[in-house]
Amino acid sequence: MEHVVLVDENDQPIGQMEKQAAHVTPHLHRAFSVFIFNSKGELLMQQRALTKYHSPGLWTNTCCSHPRDGETVLEAASRRLWEEMGMGCEMHEVYTFIYKAPVGKGLTEHEFDHVLIGQSDDTPLINREEVESWKYMNLNDLKNDIALHPELYTEWFKITFEEMTHHAELLGI
Repeated sequence: MEHVVLVDENDQPIGQMEKQAAHVTPHLHRAFSVFIFNSKGELLMQQRALTKYHSPGLWTNTCCSHPRDGETVLEAASRRLWEEMGMGCEMHEVYTFIYKAPVGKGLTEHEFDHVLIGQSDDTPLINREEVESWKYMNLNDLKNDIALHPELYTEWFKITFEEMTHHAELLGI
């Protein structure tokens, strides 16, 4: 049974809870979102597996998940990037944000989300239990597609897209 680290609004741990229970109640918990760009400045997107317990089949950032108790955000991000996309690269945390959004099936994400950005031209070797498909997208095309088809994207991705784009530009990506 997978657990998440419950946190306060300052990201200070206050306990643990089973992951699905934290999405039912919902309790604020620590999470991370990874955004990997190629050398052309395109974002590596993943389509969530159709078997995921929430947001199945939706397009989102390269990978995202929750750190385990005692695991740093960077350690967790590196672990999940490998587990989901079969790749690794250097990443840097660029900002955090708190959001609360319904994700279907009576579940709500309430996360203190750490956003990490990295760069790689590696070809993903996706884990089919986590990822249905993947593609690189130009940020302008992606912005236009989100505006035209918001229902195709995860809630957290739509919330953080603009700020992530700003930080990627600051990093010269």
